[in-house]
Amino acid sequence: MACVIIVGTQWGDEGKGKIVDLLTERADAVVRYQGGNNAGHTVMFGQDTFVLHLLPSGILRKTISILGNGVVVDLAELIKEINELEQMDIAVANYLHISDRAQLVMPWHKTFDRLREEQKGRNKIGTTGRGIGPAYEDKVGRSGIRVGDLLETEQFKNRLAEIVAEKNKLLASYFKADEPPFSAADIFSEFEAYLNILRPYIRDTPLLVNQLIEDDKNILFEGAQGTFLDVDHGTYPFVTSSNTLAGGACAGAGIGPTRITCVLGIVKAYTTRVGSGPFPTELLDNDGELLQSEGHEFGATTGRPRRCGWFDALLVRQAVRLNGITSISLMKLDVLDKFKTLKIAVAYRLSNGEVTEDLPRSLENVTPIYEEMSGWNCKTAGTTSYKQLPTKMLAYLERITELVGAPVAIISTGPKREETIVLNPDQFWF
Repeated sequence: MACVIIVGTQWGDEGKGKIVDLLTERADAVVRYQGGNNAGHTVMFGQDTFVLHLLPSGILRKTISILGNGVVVDLAELIKEINELEQMDIAVANYLHISDRAQLVMPWHKTFDRLREEQKGRNKIGTTGRGIGPAYEDKVGRSGIRVGDLLETEQFKNRLAEIVAEKNKLLASYFKADEPPFSAADIFSEFEAYLNILRPYIRDTPLLVNQLIEDDKNILFEGAQGTFLDVDHGTYPFVTSSNTLAGGACAGAGIGPTRITCVLGIVKAYTTRVGSGPFPTELLDNDGELLQSEGHEFGATTGRPRRCGWFDALLVRQAVRLNGITSISLMKLDVLDKFKTLKIAVAYRLSNGEVTEDLPRSLENVTPIYEEMSGWNCKTAGTTSYKQLPTKMLAYLERITELVGAPVAIISTGPKREETIVLNPDQFWF
């Protein structure tokens, strides 16, 4: 039995979907433990490309796929995703399970998300506008609606009426928006229709997950976004609204920490970020443009171009500490094939002139101090043998391992499943 957490070590978009898909081949279940449809996993196999926003990547392998209680669920988008997969002959029935404790993304969440960003203007956080933040706010404020609430028809109708009345007051008095008021009757009918479709998938998922563990099954836990979008440990306030760290898997799936056997950190060979917020190694030059074009750095959910920069060792070393990462999977090395010189941030110079090798609380007004390495400047895309990797790439791998304090277990040389080198299979289930 193995319980493996897959976690992003940067600002998301590290390539978690590919690795989850790879390991799912021999997994018994995949559990999504936080986030909503504000993130996306892109998985390529042969000529097929799958983009998933809510469904765990395991669904592509006909593996038990669980949306845990820590996820916030937009039912309309979930149904759309299910329909798209079924149209591609990917079976969902009998594999998907949705937690009855998961919070729902309601119509007002998306409206308020959009209106807040509009009010902030240039100071906006850069949310996807999918209502994820407001849904988590209501969860913590104990005014949210959970998936299981839909099963209690009269209670749901009464609770909905109370909440809608409150949200309409907020819409009129605080936002003063030229928006039609929310209709409790319309929303009730809409969600009743969703329930008719999704009822077979709803269940007590913490019970299911713990039963699987007790039956010695192999389980993957996947989150969305990355370490530095964590609401506590990220670049606040430019963060998401949930705990993206490995520790969030326990609360978001309903298991104890002693169940976890290892934590695999997904690390991009350079650094990217979508949306606003500090980014010390960001490149606004030809190198940045080359990273973006070679890496096809556009968001799977929004299509927004990702900001690109050199590898930041301080960032990833902190992620290793915060998540208790036992090994890393290094992604998109092939994107660096055309670079003659590579840079790694090994320290920051603070605004007061002090130099630090530890990640400070704020990444504003810091200047990265770089270490330069020779690039391999040759084609490595699609390489599947460690022995075929160029010496200079191996040197880059070794230096990253040394700087971040975790060994490399998996190397990715392209977006497809088969473009992967597994160095340490024993800790998984190969």
